[in-house]
Amino acid sequence: MLSLLKIKNIALIDELQLEFSHGLNLLTGETGSGKSIIVDSLGALTGERISSDLIKEGEKTAQIEGLFNLSSSASLHEIFETGGVEIEDANEIDLIVRRELAASGRNRIFVNNQLVTGNFLRRIGAYLVDIHGQGEQATLFNSSNHLEILDEYANLGNLRTTVAEKYRELAKTTREIENLREDEAQKLQLLDVLQFQVDEIKKINPQTGEDDALNEEKRRLNNVEKLSSLSDESYLLLYDNEESTVATLEKAARRIAELAEYESSFKEYDEGLQTAQAVLEDLAISVRDFRNRLEFSPERLEEIENRLAEISRLKRKYGGAIETVLAHLAESEARLKNIETFEERKEELKKILSKQREDYLKIASEIHDKRTKAARKFEKEVETNLKAVALEKAKFEVRIDAADLKGEGNKNLTAKGFDQIEFYFSANVGESVKPLAKVASGGEASRLMLILKTTAKSSDAEKSVVFDEIDVGIGGRVAEAVGLKLKQLAKTQQVLCVTHQPQVASLADQHFLVEKETVGKRTKVSVKQLKEDEKTEEIARMLTGAQITETARQHAREMLSAAK
Repeated sequence: MLSLLKIKNIALIDELQLEFSHGLNLLTGETGSGKSIIVDSLGALTGERISSDLIKEGEKTAQIEGLFNLSSSASLHEIFETGGVEIEDANEIDLIVRRELAASGRNRIFVNNQLVTGNFLRRIGAYLVDIHGQGEQATLFNSSNHLEILDEYANLGNLRTTVAEKYRELAKTTREIENLREDEAQKLQLLDVLQFQVDEIKKINPQTGEDDALNEEKRRLNNVEKLSSLSDESYLLLYDNEESTVATLEKAARRIAELAEYESSFKEYDEGLQTAQAVLEDLAISVRDFRNRLEFSPERLEEIENRLAEISRLKRKYGGAIETVLAHLAESEARLKNIETFEERKEELKKILSKQREDYLKIASEIHDKRTKAARKFEKEVETNLKAVALEKAKFEVRIDAADLKGEGNKNLTAKGFDQIEFYFSANVGESVKPLAKVASGGEASRLMLILKTTAKSSDAEKSVVFDEIDVGIGGRVAEAVGLKLKQLAKTQQVLCVTHQPQVASLADQHFLVEKETVGKRTKVSVKQLKEDEKTEEIARMLTGAQITETARQHAREMLSAAK
């Protein structure tokens, strides 16, 4: 449930704070007063995209914040755990979601003061608020969305995840078989090209890190004289004269040992001095041996340069690094093997594909059966609920067209199963049901969408649901019926509704008025929660317009009284 919504510096809003309660929360106001800004701000807290262009003119930052109260669930905890975000371990969870916008374009998202990603917010947003607007009528007319509505009603989320995984495995093997066939079709050409590339790389036989080692050796050979001088000087300074570091250190060690006989604190340096002597002697020997090995060899230098040239040519040709050259070699050898053993590999993949198809169809068939069963129940519930919004004679039908599964083709299989689903509808007696997009008027579509959404989500009492002018295009008795349906839904689920219908507004548990006013040279939006007498005035305005009559006020009082 949404308890609190704060908006600062968004569009025409300076700063506002709204406290919502259980039941039916209504937002009303003149057209263009800013109601959509509030709905869009709430949508931003569920992960919807929001632009920095919405920052109030003259301001550099903006903020939207919401407090949500949720019941704990294993799935919600899993999202937080995988996202690396801490959450309290309690039956009731308070979530503070905040989005901060900056004119510079740097937008940030916080959940309980922890910085999160947009993807994380979209995942938890599905548990917070469900927003339905009049624009969704277009999506309702799109039959591809009908499957999602039915699956949500049938609670097929887990099975859908499983069938999607099986489909990905099936598609991967199918692509591998197709690639094999392509390779076979180009077999003769590919054999020559791939064999040449394999032979070329194997002939040079580059090793990982070899170019770095050769370059280092090349630098040594080009600097033999300098290295000889440095190693000679180093050996003399370290070891081979009376004033060498080793000799001097040895003298110092003896003096410290004598001091230790009189001052025990110097004894602790004995081990360190011995270690230092050992390190310096070892270093001196290493420098001497290095000097003895140094020898300028023009032949070896030429050999290194030729080898580096060969490796450089391979790197230019096959990817810029020895690692990519070797990866290309492995890939080419694999493709050669596939071509040479094409029939054997193809038969092996066919067996794998057959098993994967069998596994896929098992899950997809289970989904089909559950959809078919749920569809009949869904049809009855929708028709029953349509009566509550003055569509007493309406007929609703869910048609499921299962793909032809004969043969071994997979073109009719999808990550959602093998069903095509479309809703059919008729609002009038004597008319047969037809595809929804062809028969539903604007007002009928609004009511049908309300019923479909509420029926499909009837078990989702945790989530707040928002209807943005879903009652557009209707009025009178129909508007009253829609209001009663919203009121009924609000008994089990928090409902926020933007409406222009007085019949709906009169049923509000909490009524908010959105107003736009000009102060000086600036326009701003404000929202206030209405008291009883203010509700009367607002509903009277909705009934008659700007000129409110006493008759309208009386009618408004009667509507409010009847709603109690």
